[in-house]
Amino acid sequence: MATNNQPVALMIIDMQRGMSDPAAGERNNPDAEINIQRLLTEWRNAGWPVVHVRHISRTPGSPFWPGQSGAEFQPALAPLAYEHVVEKNVPCAFTQSGLERWFHVRGIKRLVIVGVSTSNSVEATARTAGNLGFNSQVVADATFTFAKQDYSGVYRSADEVHAMSLANLEGEYAAIGITEEVLTSIKG
Repeated sequence: MATNNQPVALMIIDMQRGMSDPAAGERNNPDAEINIQRLLTEWRNAGWPVVHVRHISRTPGSPFWPGQSGAEFQPALAPLAYEHVVEKNVPCAFTQSGLERWFHVRGIKRLVIVGVSTSNSVEATARTAGNLGFNSQVVADATFTFAKQDYSGVYRSADEVHAMSLANLEGEYAAIGITEEVLTSIKG
């Protein structure tokens, strides 16, 4: 997706083994990994930039603690040797990671963001990307999140949490799209 000779980076956020563990809780978008894989394949075939973001916890005992299997990338979405990997220990991939500079050095101003969790790292990263002036798109069916209680104690399904996160982002920080739209736009 390099329009007007402007590279577009695919950012894959926190697609680690720990995110696919049933202990993570009720989630939405069971086909998110398939959609991420489809996008990743297109980006690789075109030779466009791919950034893999991995959460490394600072909490001992976390499935994302260094050296734990939960911190490893899911095998189907693992980075290739030449793809950029960013490790973070807070939700936002830009915080103390050098990622903003990495994009600027390469002239990358457009981002397609996928991964997990919509209501945490995806939203935090997309908000910061928008605030930093990047033209970003979050792919709704290539992201997912988990059910949780809201501040009032009301149970919210993963679909509800996902929809609210996308609503928080849409228009102000990022455009929201789906995999088929992204694939059509890059092939057209």
